[in-house]
Amino acid sequence: MTPAMSLDRFDLKILAHLEREGRCSNVELADAVGLSQSPCLVRTKRLQEIGVIRGYGADIALEKLGNCVVVFSEVTISSHRPPDFRKFEQAVDRHGEIVEWYNVSGGYDYLLKIVAPNVAHFQALMESLLKEDIGIGKFTSRIVLRQSSGKRTHPLHLIAAQLDRA
Repeated sequence: MTPAMSLDRFDLKILAHLEREGRCSNVELADAVGLSQSPCLVRTKRLQEIGVIRGYGADIALEKLGNCVVVFSEVTISSHRPPDFRKFEQAVDRHGEIVEWYNVSGGYDYLLKIVAPNVAHFQALMESLLKEDIGIGKFTSRIVLRQSSGKRTHPLHLIAAQLDRA
């Protein structure tokens, strides 16, 4: 686990507001968090520079673009040496359909989130990964039938409480 950054309540307010309203102007952001514009901009730039804010993006409604399938695949790799993990991770990063991956504890090693135009494309992707010989011992997949509207925010107030105690 990485050590916590030194953030105060204004930093957390900025983060919370930007999670909800990423396209807001600095004037709107400063007003929303109770700072004047210049200090607000300085803080926002600092949060970007230290990597707390990784970027800004649009929340795309994939269902409006046409059919697609979202799949979660649980992958177990056959060898657990650090180079084997790196080899697997570098390989999955080369596939744009794999939009997220997590190295997890428990009954398998990785959880992949895959977005593909259809099941056949997903199947071809998995066959391609198996042919790449990147150490996949086994995998199981779950096709998403329905999903929530999704929260695009994090419980920053709970994280902030932990920062206050540290």
